[in-house]
Amino acid sequence: MKEKEKSTLRKIEYHRKESFYLIIRGVETGVAAGLISVLYRFLLSHAETALGKIIGFVSGSPVKTAVWFAVLAAIGVLVSQIVKLEPMSSGSGIPQIAGEIRGFFSPKWWRVMLAKLAGGTLSVFCGLSLGREGPSIQLGGMAAKGVAELTKADKTTQLRMISCGGGAGLAAAFNAPLAGIMFVLEELHHTFDKAILCMGIVAAVTADFTSKIFFGQNTVFHYETANIPLRCYWLLVILGLLLGLLGAGYNIIMSKGQDLFKKAARVPQWLKFAAVFVFSGVVAINIPQILCGGHTMVELLMNEHPGIKTLLFLLIAKFLFSVISFGSGAPGGIFFPLLILGTYTGAIFGNVFIHLLGLDPTMWQEFAVVAMAGLFASIVRSPITGIILVFEMTGNINNLLPLAVVSLISYAVANFTGVAPIYTTLLDKINANRSVPVQEGGGEKILQTFIIPTGSPLNGKTISDTDWGKHCLIVSVERGDTPITPKGDTVLAEGDGLVFLVSQRRFADDRARIERIINGE
Repeated sequence: MKEKEKSTLRKIEYHRKESFYLIIRGVETGVAAGLISVLYRFLLSHAETALGKIIGFVSGSPVKTAVWFAVLAAIGVLVSQIVKLEPMSSGSGIPQIAGEIRGFFSPKWWRVMLAKLAGGTLSVFCGLSLGREGPSIQLGGMAAKGVAELTKADKTTQLRMISCGGGAGLAAAFNAPLAGIMFVLEELHHTFDKAILCMGIVAAVTADFTSKIFFGQNTVFHYETANIPLRCYWLLVILGLLLGLLGAGYNIIMSKGQDLFKKAARVPQWLKFAAVFVFSGVVAINIPQILCGGHTMVELLMNEHPGIKTLLFLLIAKFLFSVISFGSGAPGGIFFPLLILGTYTGAIFGNVFIHLLGLDPTMWQEFAVVAMAGLFASIVRSPITGIILVFEMTGNINNLLPLAVVSLISYAVANFTGVAPIYTTLLDKINANRSVPVQEGGGEKILQTFIIPTGSPLNGKTISDTDWGKHCLIVSVERGDTPITPKGDTVLAEGDGLVFLVSQRRFADDRARIERIINGE
């Protein structure tokens, strides 16, 4: 028997006995992703502290301010060179992970990690409105990829570890392990894969535990609020509709912001970065509340309870500054900034209707929390992740129902507009950029699981009724807990898991084609 055939048989046999190995790989992934996320969180925390001290030092002195602006310009040039050397370190990091899982590209994990750590820390040190959560997802995925390569894992295992490493990075960044694994299933894979679920849960819990060793067990948000009365749930419907439209608008403007930066082709990239970083310095002197991810805005909201005009001003300023910061391509994400925008939108909405209807004055906090999940659902189009994430961030089980109501309505409204989810748009832009390295597929085979959804045209058809392509082989049909040996006359049903053996060289194209077949597109 040829060595290639033996390798394929070993891969199929491994698939049948993999539960134990998935747990071990999950622990490895969780530790690696947790540690790198802790390091990044530590660096950004000190960067923000240092920025605050510098702002206090230069304020009121034109000479010191001018020197600081010159330093900002120099750092902007440095970050532009980092991004030029490693293009995959630019921006959020989430579409990069999603693209690698789909086989579009495969960068050097250590280059991305170093560039993201350096570029992200410098960007936050200079005050750009960027979050740590997206980069933490990418760093977690790259750390997991490093472990996979160092332990000589096969390509199937490596892709699973990258996925679960991304979820573990989110878990460590937010202290939200359930949201971490749900993000992997809902946003990265768009399907339910038992192997990913098993490895991902272990990785997310391990990373969360690792993070809590260093940063403690407190939730990200602490608040006390009166529950929204059932008679007032019509307000949640209005809020959901509003957030759905705002989320669609957010995606359009964010995309246009990136396009504007790219259209200025005659302006050197280093000069664009320098200008944005200096502009951040101007913002720091005048509106320091909107700098970085937005933790200062949370503290301001919870401790000082500003009026509606102040809230509206900060909301608009934060949004515009986020468009400029993210549009530049600097390393950093939009995850936490968009949650802050949702929080302020909910606070404004709550304060308006509390005044009009004479509701409990503390109820604005509940509107702020549910709006956070609602805006996330409309922008990212992962409503379940948003619900679980906000629940874990607040630790308040009483807000699950209003979270679900607002998130599902905003999700439906944003879908109805026809505007693509933000990370789908960003991934399309990356794929259109020919400077991003394309994956060099080897001869190895990859196991990939696809779930037949409700309403799929494959329901009731036999395997032989469909042209799957000559490079794809169905090695198992998983119906519930029962694996079925596939034959030409095997009748497929909704909910079946189809395990394919796909060529690595054609992985991206074959995966996309199988998804179109299963979804009837």
